[in-house]
Amino acid sequence: MKAIFFDLYETLITEWQGNQKKATYSTEALPITEETYKKEWALRVERRMNGTFPDHQSVLRDILTTLGKAIDENIIEQIHQQRIKAKLVPFHDIDNEIIQMIQTLRERKIKIGLISNCTPEEVIGFGESKLANLFDDIIFSYKVKQAKPNAEIYRIACQNLHVSPEQSLFIGDGGSNELIGASNVGMKAYQATWFLPTYISERIEGFPKLSEPMQVLDLLS
Repeated sequence: MKAIFFDLYETLITEWQGNQKKATYSTEALPITEETYKKEWALRVERRMNGTFPDHQSVLRDILTTLGKAIDENIIEQIHQQRIKAKLVPFHDIDNEIIQMIQTLRERKIKIGLISNCTPEEVIGFGESKLANLFDDIIFSYKVKQAKPNAEIYRIACQNLHVSPEQSLFIGDGGSNELIGASNVGMKAYQATWFLPTYISERIEGFPKLSEPMQVLDLLS
């Protein structure tokens, strides 16, 4: 085993504290109901993650255009700035055990990669975070135009680190069917459950579960 690839959200950082999000933002200013917004937002998830939409604002414009609503650029920008502010928060208080675990892997000469389904505004805080300099390679889905669980994003990650999938582990909370995707290309996949409520982590079956970050080190034995 030569490399370990990690997911980002709910694996290395979390948006949640207890049963509440650490930070939220509102779309009430849009001329549509919250229910309609959530439905339209979900319909565009793959295109948001694979970079079809170049930014958050373009998603909002597309939703309004599709529904025949007027576009107010001031409102769109206000919502965008609120979202950026909310997405910065998880990068401010990263668990020290996460940092220690990755640093220990690096000391043991294990290559470390990041594979994250994300949009530009969701990782704007990454570069200034404690995580920024810990990886040998970073894959943001919107940049490579591929998203988990598509096989190509895992292959790109392995090629960048000059390892085969069979020489690699993938660790993530399991969202976006990422564990299945990793397993399908030949990686050994583990579910990180340390940020997940039990009722959510138990929904995913068939993959070994890690309840604490430092358990990752045991996988080297």
